[in-house]
Amino acid sequence: MTELRVLVVEDSEDDALLMLLQLRRGGYHIVHERVDTPDAMRAALTLPWDIVISDYTMPSFSGPAALSLFSETGLDCPFIVVTGTIGEESAVALMKMGVSDFVLKTNLPRLPGVVERELREADLRRAKRRAEEALRVSEERYKLAMQGANDGLWDWNIADDTVFFSSRWKSMLGYEMDEVGDSVDEWQNRLHPDEKQSFRIKLINHLKHLTPHFEIEHRMLHKTSGYRWMLTRGLAVYDDSGRAYRMAGSQTDITERKRTEEQLLHDAFHDGLTGLPNRALFTDLLGFALEHRQRNDSYLSAVLFINLERFRYVNDSFGHRIGDQYLIEVASRIKSVLRPGDVAARFAGDEYAILLDDLRDPAEATRFAEMLQTMIGHPLGLGGHEFFPGCNVGIVFSASGYHDPEDMLRDADTAMHRARKRGKRKMEVFDAAMHASAVTTLQLEHELRRAVERREFLVHYQPIVELTTGKLSSFEALIRWQKPDGKLVPPNDFIPLSEELGLIVDIGKQVLEMACQQMVMWQQQFPDHRMLPVSVNLSGKQFNQPDLVEEIESVIHSTGLSASHLKLEITETMLMENPESARQMLTRLREKNIKVLMDDFGTGYSSLSYLHRFPCDTLKIDGSFVRRITDEREGKEIVRIIVMLAHNLGMNVIAECVETEEHLGVLREFGCDLAQGYFFSRPLSASDATDLIQRNPSW
Repeated sequence: MTELRVLVVEDSEDDALLMLLQLRRGGYHIVHERVDTPDAMRAALTLPWDIVISDYTMPSFSGPAALSLFSETGLDCPFIVVTGTIGEESAVALMKMGVSDFVLKTNLPRLPGVVERELREADLRRAKRRAEEALRVSEERYKLAMQGANDGLWDWNIADDTVFFSSRWKSMLGYEMDEVGDSVDEWQNRLHPDEKQSFRIKLINHLKHLTPHFEIEHRMLHKTSGYRWMLTRGLAVYDDSGRAYRMAGSQTDITERKRTEEQLLHDAFHDGLTGLPNRALFTDLLGFALEHRQRNDSYLSAVLFINLERFRYVNDSFGHRIGDQYLIEVASRIKSVLRPGDVAARFAGDEYAILLDDLRDPAEATRFAEMLQTMIGHPLGLGGHEFFPGCNVGIVFSASGYHDPEDMLRDADTAMHRARKRGKRKMEVFDAAMHASAVTTLQLEHELRRAVERREFLVHYQPIVELTTGKLSSFEALIRWQKPDGKLVPPNDFIPLSEELGLIVDIGKQVLEMACQQMVMWQQQFPDHRMLPVSVNLSGKQFNQPDLVEEIESVIHSTGLSASHLKLEITETMLMENPESARQMLTRLREKNIKVLMDDFGTGYSSLSYLHRFPCDTLKIDGSFVRRITDEREGKEIVRIIVMLAHNLGMNVIAECVETEEHLGVLREFGCDLAQGYFFSRPLSASDATDLIQRNPSW
């Protein structure tokens, strides 16, 4: 993810947040500062920024005023104005002052594309300035060299059409002094055929007084090494009638400078690692293809957006040298399957794109994608290790009426993300529903981030029953999101997105705090009642926090809860991702008198043989097994074995998703300790759970 340093000039924190959300959605890791006064902006402009985004109108400030401050500093980065509306004259005036672009607040999804384009153009401008500076330095160097008589000198006697060539002039073309005569043909015949006409025209224009001096860059044939670039300068001498009778000048070998300029130009439009075109060049070529489509309705092209699987794992585990070789090999495999006229590019990290040109029908693109996935998927040996690359592919066709290349790239990226969500080595063709889904997800992302800030989450409590007595034993804390309109959102509708956005850690901490506070409230409300523990689910990202134990201790201390009343639920999959690290974390939690419950047992690795390695207090049988105990002999036997094994290892057993009297009977027969499910109760609000404790029912 590319880091982007953003200075936001905006009086509305909500509007600023919305802009930043769009940029994060566009793939940027944001470092930002928001200012809304001239003094604050003046102070902020002392720091380096990649881009400045300013509102047009603010109560105590304005976009034009912000632009003036920005211009005074000489900061070399794009300045974008975000506005609800703006008149044409105002927009033109601001563009003359230096505004890079405008984005309407009603069209904020365009912001990432505008930012990317402006950053790219800024990079190109800087590259051009560097090239110009390199050229200026180079020209000064060659000027000094010429003054030191290092250039080839020539003197043309126009009257008899003979030319004197200095020894340096001849040697820079690979000839000895006596190998070149004094005929003009010695010069003219060595000119590159493509430049003879332009050379002649410039020479005649100078001889006719149309130019103050003669100067041209051209190629000359070297004796042994082909054509080399030369800079030829000259000045004619005229008689009293204004006719040129003599002309003298110099010839400088500028081949290396030309190669440098060509390299700079190449680098500006190509990926430095793989040599493939970069996003800037690919976008330009895609633009040409879309223009072709507008002129010819039968012309069809497609963009394939490619994301490699688990490349971050390769890079982090084996180092950047292996990671770079991995990317180079993938690029080579992509190039090997391209058809004439197709273009492949590397965008960033592990993302590639392909422009398929002049397709006969859409099926040709899907067949190509399948072939590409097969080619990329061949085993790859690097540094003594064998890798099995894979990729997900998103496809979009030009037939959908695109005019802006960025729109087509956006939709190809959307299709790729949809493919990635389906699993490994998948392919998706973009349709309009995906865009609508992406917009919905973006809105949900915005609402979810604000929900974390505003603590809009609730905890519901599902009773856990002791099967030997039928009495209430404990609760499981289950999160719900209550939107400002009162609507409750179930976990499955927002937990996956919160994990993707990295918000699950903050959400999990809020659940932990609320559950601990509720236990303390129950203890105070029912002092004579046995304290009922609550189990709280941990996400994988929470469990992998190095400071997890310290964070839990802080919550327990701040709420005044006894650690022995808190249970943490973790999944079997979380333990098996890094067994040794997980074992150490569980040991630390047990040392703090915090109980640990293994959730969803049997659904991940079926790791009965690993169970004894993890210091857990309770095992929870996954509901998929419980539902089958009255219908399938195999399901019943699995539950019996799990209960027996857990008891042999000194652990209690909870069965979830108990829904019928028959389920309950079999579990009691097997000696299962605890159970939860709709047979006993649905998850309850805190107040309903309190009423349940007061009633103290038996099942």
